[in-house]
Amino acid sequence: QVQLVESGGGLVEAGGSLSLSCIVSGNIARFSSIGWYRQAPAKQRELVATISSSGTMNYLDSVKGRFTISRDIAKNTVSLQMNSLKPDDTAVYYCNARILFPVGRRDYWGQGTQVTVSS
Repeated sequence: QVQLVESGGGLVEAGGSLSLSCIVSGNIARFSSIGWYRQAPAKQRELVATISSSGTMNYLDSVKGRFTISRDIAKNTVSLQMNSLKPDDTAVYYCNARILFPVGRRDYWGQGTQVTVSS
């Protein structure tokens, strides 16, 4: 059973910074990708940033240049540094670990951590 535990959410003023961290049970190198998604009220969950097993990073356009994803394979953690936060970044942020198969995929999710950016 894979478990993901997030930490680091909170309330911050616009322009501020927050750092999220996710500890994954087991070796994160075995996942096809790990990263962060978010879901705002009445909106669909969206990809924020992911990093593949080869180290390729992928970002939501609106966070490029402001957010940075990183991983520590030795510690089985993935982090998200969020700078220049905007009210539109307000959402529940979820850690994700994904395994891709020839057909289909399997996703593992954390419980989510709230990020609130005040204007």
